[in-house]
Amino acid sequence: MRRKDREVTETSEIIEIMKKCDSCSVAFFDEDYPYIIPMNFGVEHIDGVITLYFHSAKIGRKLDLLRKNGHVAFEMSSSHQLVAGESPCSYTMEYESVCGNGHMEILDRNHKIKALRVLMSHYANDQFFEFEESALERVIVMQLRVNELYGKCLKRK
Repeated sequence: MRRKDREVTETSEIIEIMKKCDSCSVAFFDEDYPYIIPMNFGVEHIDGVITLYFHSAKIGRKLDLLRKNGHVAFEMSSSHQLVAGESPCSYTMEYESVCGNGHMEILDRNHKIKALRVLMSHYANDQFFEFEESALERVIVMQLRVNELYGKCLKRK
């Protein structure tokens, strides 16, 4: 990372940034260009392993690409605030961001409910949810096990 003064290296701090984010953009391998799409997500950190969970309809381009190659990259950011400067080139933006990569796969039925609970707790303040069987049948749940993770932050005092 070029700007070491903005690097976030503590895993606990990176997880806190992730918890502030409301979407995660995931990049899938495609033939000529990457295919990137913002998605709702949940994050889990257990025994040093960071896992992201996503949900999707059962058909679509991202699933077609995922089935061909499970290696993905991701990005999320939050806390955006414009900082005005005296000239156009002295303007900046406060932010917190996380980027990384890993391997994504589609979960089987046995792991789907747990993953959906992690995802829902990200948005609903750790509430516990039960899911209707018909809803579970309509959704695919994906798990991304993070290999590399990078945090970056600029906060002006």
